[in-house]
Amino acid sequence: MPHDCSTPTAQAGVYPFDARGVAKRFRHAAIFGALEALHPGETMRFCNDHDPLPLLAQIQHRYGPYFRATYISRAVGQVIIDFLAVGEETPQ
Repeated sequence: MPHDCSTPTAQAGVYPFDARGVAKRFRHAAIFGALEALHPGETMRFCNDHDPLPLLAQIQHRYGPYFRATYISRAVGQVIIDFLAVGEETPQ
């Protein structure tokens, strides 16, 4: 069953973030802010219209091992990635 980011399901500790509705010039700043708001064990379920490979590289460079990215879907127009906050504290 495909996931529809426009109708998020409530799961404890999983917070939806649909980047498709954020203006492109604000996206990365908004994403970094959302990631930094997560507590260890919480997940940001990220939806986008394309595979954000440059963003993933920036997240790895900026935060190192503090986030684990897992693809839920790589469907065209609906890429879904879970970012799990791991570790004790996220560097800002």
